[in-house]
Amino acid sequence: MIGQQKVYDRLRELGIGFTYTEHPAAPTIEIGRQYWADLPGTHCKNLFFRNHKGNRHYLVIFQCDQNLAIHDLEHMLRQGKLSFASEQRMERFLGLRPGSVSPFGLVNDEEHHVHVFVDENLRNYSHVSFHPNDNHASLNISLPDFVRYMDASGNTWEWIRLY
Repeated sequence: MIGQQKVYDRLRELGIGFTYTEHPAAPTIEIGRQYWADLPGTHCKNLFFRNHKGNRHYLVIFQCDQNLAIHDLEHMLRQGKLSFASEQRMERFLGLRPGSVSPFGLVNDEEHHVHVFVDENLRNYSHVSFHPNDNHASLNISLPDFVRYMDASGNTWEWIRLY
């Protein structure tokens, strides 16, 4: 469990309430869907990219039922050619392993290297949920509290319309 307690501590420090749901490993949306059925709002899909030079990294967050083609995403983000970041980069910058990517990994990005794009369509939900840096659980927080978390992360981030 990489940084799971660190996530809980940070949320409490910020006065952000959350609902914790423990479940078997859910490394994919298809597997996890059965565990999120009773949570308010929506679960989010989180993709971690690097630019073609490998000197910039991006976390892209959007509603879990949506799919995005990487070429379309490149056009929308205007960051040049993108590719999925390697497992080594994921661990270096977010302290995470594949299947556990979430904005809560930003607690491990002490240099604030990762820029985050959050789909504007998430504003339509009262709550959002993510893995707390471990895919054996999900944390559900209100959208206003998610915004407060992002603002307090120290990372640059922005709303963007992805679909």
